[in-house]
Amino acid sequence: MPQDCRFEGEEGAVTLPDMFGTHDTLITYNWMFGPKRARPCPMCTSLLSAYDGEMPDILQRVAFAVIARSPIEKLVAFKKERGWRYLRLYSSGGNSFNRDYAAEDPDGDDYAAFDVFTRSGGTVRHFWAEEMGPSTADPGQDQRGAPDPMPIWTLLDMTPAGRDSNWYPKLEYGVTR
Repeated sequence: MPQDCRFEGEEGAVTLPDMFGTHDTLITYNWMFGPKRARPCPMCTSLLSAYDGEMPDILQRVAFAVIARSPIEKLVAFKKERGWRYLRLYSSGGNSFNRDYAAEDPDGDDYAAFDVFTRSGGTVRHFWAEEMGPSTADPGQDQRGAPDPMPIWTLLDMTPAGRDSNWYPKLEYGVTR
């Protein structure tokens, strides 16, 4: 049951119901930054960077949690490096949340995934999920998990050249002036 999972948050241990706060809907994003990775997935990082700017608006309607299997200290250090201000990070390293909600394969590799949970009368229910793996790529598209809910793809898809199958967001860019 999802309500039984315990996570390490930036302010200590929490359960999934705790993540709802005052809302009855919780969106979780499984960030590909598991313990096998020295650095997080650049695609996930790009998406989360965009969402960080939107988070004050999103949090007016729903709760939003970013979940990864690395220790919380590692997640928070990267959050500071990236300059994220509003994302709420949680480590699922001590529970089976990622396996249970299709964000980890049998070998322990992590996948990006969105899940939506609802809470009513003290009961948490899994409402919706979508993995962003290659099975959802459109014919002829790079297997990034199209249709991704990433603002960058929305913009690039409107251009004549569209997405470049050899280009991916980076974790670091040189200083531009």
